[in-house]
Amino acid sequence: MTAGLSAPIELARPPRILFGSGTVASVPRWIAEKGFSRILVVADAFNAARIHLLGLQGEVTVFGEVKPEPDVPNLEALLARAGAARPDVVIGFGGGSAMDLAKLAAVLPGSGQSLAEVVGPEKVNAKGAALIQVPTTAGTGSEAGTRALVTDPVTQNKLAVQSLHMQADLAVVDPDLTLSVPPAVTAATGVDALAHCVEAFTSRKAHPTIDLYALEGARLVGQHLAAAIRDGSNTEARAGLALASLYGGFCLGPVNTTAGHAVAYPLGTRHHIAHGAANALIFPHVLAFNAPAVPEKTALVLEALGLKPSADPAVVLDAAYGWCAGLGCQMRLSAYGVPREDLPVMATEAHAIRRLLDNNPRDISRDEILALYEAAY
Repeated sequence: MTAGLSAPIELARPPRILFGSGTVASVPRWIAEKGFSRILVVADAFNAARIHLLGLQGEVTVFGEVKPEPDVPNLEALLARAGAARPDVVIGFGGGSAMDLAKLAAVLPGSGQSLAEVVGPEKVNAKGAALIQVPTTAGTGSEAGTRALVTDPVTQNKLAVQSLHMQADLAVVDPDLTLSVPPAVTAATGVDALAHCVEAFTSRKAHPTIDLYALEGARLVGQHLAAAIRDGSNTEARAGLALASLYGGFCLGPVNTTAGHAVAYPLGTRHHIAHGAANALIFPHVLAFNAPAVPEKTALVLEALGLKPSADPAVVLDAAYGWCAGLGCQMRLSAYGVPREDLPVMATEAHAIRRLLDNNPRDISRDEILALYEAAY
């Protein structure tokens, strides 16, 4: 049963959001207006090599070693760099991994708080530096969210920090920055944006104030993802996906994801499958599993993707699987080299992620998660 109009919901203070072609040029202007001079850019290696696109002036420190699935040592290396640089402003420049680490770099250095002390909801004491988020992919929506995820290499679990202090002060969504994203990554990140929207839309915590973003985000992915994969220079399609990703980010704060992300996480933490690719592989299976609990919304999701509406689990699975596969997404765990004997421990790990599974519209057992992995193998 999803929330009604009278159900309470807390929405984060919105950042200043600039959206559209060429808006990246606003970053140095905003920094100058605020009088900031010490800048820390957090990026992966690819984006670190093109920070000239940001047009920065002043004392610029670049941390360009963000991993695709950042872990605690990766964060510690960043925090050491941030502690030495003492930035006035931190810029996350890249995909979700870069933006997530940028959030933590804006709140932890000099705070007296360790990562362990801030894991969970609203445990961060304050923001130590201003935060700008500049996404270069259309998937995570992290520029609009208040969460950061880091993998603990000991437990192979993701540590989630949530805080309003990690909300961006400025989010600049320039679709032109995504024009260089290759087809396979475009597909995977696009389905990640879709999963954010769909999981929020079908969540037990779903709320009408978020549903409109969630369903429109799904519709935008359905309308534009295939076109962007076919022609990466299609600026209209790139803009549509960037907007869908932003809407997915709006969904993550007050509602968040459900079983889809919980089941996908062990693929990344244990087998280093990219987050978007893991979500694409799992998405049809969880959508079909949840269909009996949210039949009307499931039919609306399929319709948003341009598919025939249905709530029959078998029909939903075939339709969503075919749609993802048609985008070029890899839909078999075995193709990633995941050993079949790892499936039981992955199911146990996924079943322990209660912060997400408790939001799922249908209870899912450890054995049912294992069955999903088997079906996806």
